[in-house]
Amino acid sequence: MKIVVIQGPNLNMLGMREQNIYGPMKLEDIHKQMKNFADQNGVEIEFFQSNLEGEIVDRIQECLGDADGIIINPAAYTHTSIAIRDALAAVKIPAIEVHLSNIYAREEFRHKSLTAPVCAGQISGMGPFVYHLAMVGMLQVFNEIKMIKEKQAKRKEA
Repeated sequence: MKIVVIQGPNLNMLGMREQNIYGPMKLEDIHKQMKNFADQNGVEIEFFQSNLEGEIVDRIQECLGDADGIIINPAAYTHTSIAIRDALAAVKIPAIEVHLSNIYAREEFRHKSLTAPVCAGQISGMGPFVYHLAMVGMLQVFNEIKMIKEKQAKRKEA
């Protein structure tokens, strides 16, 4: 199984920007922790970060046929990008949206996620731990898909 982690704008600045909101941990450190968890669970993981909406859309589309799941922090594009939302819907790969801060406790314009409705779930407000929770959640999604496929195979045999 393969998970692609897609990070949106300004996440490359973690550890330097607004530590009171996003904390002191750098993106590289978050990715190291995710890689360790993936290795322990026999999951391939790949990381991508861009500040450009079109590059994020391209990377989502490239997941088709190459990845089994997507963990995405669209960052500010969460609230503005119909293109990212449509790309997630088009590839039909399970996705989990994450946010370091609680977007519902911040400015009102951050309360609406355009991308969450096409994701399997959303996790926010727990700092870097959201990425660990998303990994656990994605493993659960993989297990559910496996069980469904096994049931379908048994029905065909009967």
